[in-house]
Amino acid sequence: MKILVAEDEPISRMRLARALQAWGYAVEVAKDGNEAWRILGESTGPMLLIFDWMMPGMDGLELCRRVKGDTDKRFHYVIVLTARTDMQDIVSAIESGADDFMTKPYHPDELKVRVRAGVRILQLQTELQLKASHDELTSVLSRRMVLEMLDREVERARRHAQPLAVAIADIDHFKVVNDTYGHPIGDEVLRQTASRIGGSLRKNDSLGRYGGEEFLVVLPSCEELAATEVAERIRSAVSAQPIVTAKASIHVTVSVGLATAPGAGELGRDALILAADHALYRAKTAGRDRVGVGTKDDS
Repeated sequence: MKILVAEDEPISRMRLARALQAWGYAVEVAKDGNEAWRILGESTGPMLLIFDWMMPGMDGLELCRRVKGDTDKRFHYVIVLTARTDMQDIVSAIESGADDFMTKPYHPDELKVRVRAGVRILQLQTELQLKASHDELTSVLSRRMVLEMLDREVERARRHAQPLAVAIADIDHFKVVNDTYGHPIGDEVLRQTASRIGGSLRKNDSLGRYGGEEFLVVLPSCEELAATEVAERIRSAVSAQPIVTAKASIHVTVSVGLATAPGAGELGRDALILAADHALYRAKTAGRDRVGVGTKDDS
């Protein structure tokens, strides 16, 4: 866990950082609120924050308001340090977005347990976010989240005049797997299939469970040729080796329907999915275990 310390007084900043490092935390320091805000703008910025109230440029409470008011950023846990002890000051800090409040001088043991509590809350928040955004069985994105991702990529494609592709991968004869081996084995097939699909994707691609045995893949900045190569990797990765389960080794294949918006995201989300679905249907009717590529008429 990395902690950001924003404290303008050099000795206090050094002591606080050393104590946190002694307890096993990685520490990043800022000498004022403006520097702290810049650090928080980085995608890998710390999630647990310890701010001094009185700092030049931007004080701790204004920093709290900015952090908590930016809903696009990750959840942060904020501890405010101050020499103020009046009850109204405590209320002001909490109303500004602080999650905890400590008065100076503080006892190191008190700081230690308060930081530990903040870490635990962040861990629970991460677990809740993961459950809300990911499919519980396969651990890929949930249907809602992958569709939201597709919405964002459609807008990005339009804004930057970039291509965008969508693929729907459907496990062939999945009902037979469930009927023959039972649903627990079917669940294992779903998990391993999702893992194989995920391992076939590029760094910026997104994978979500779209329906029972269907997976939706979002391929940003991907023209038809490159998207077809990704779709073929998906198909090949799933069928290359049998899926080993407690009852049997099961040969699994997928059919993949692919749709692209070549120029500037000309197709919206629904049109892309419809085109991919039509292409999937053609792949199924042509014999399964293959990639179908959408045409202009599909949307």
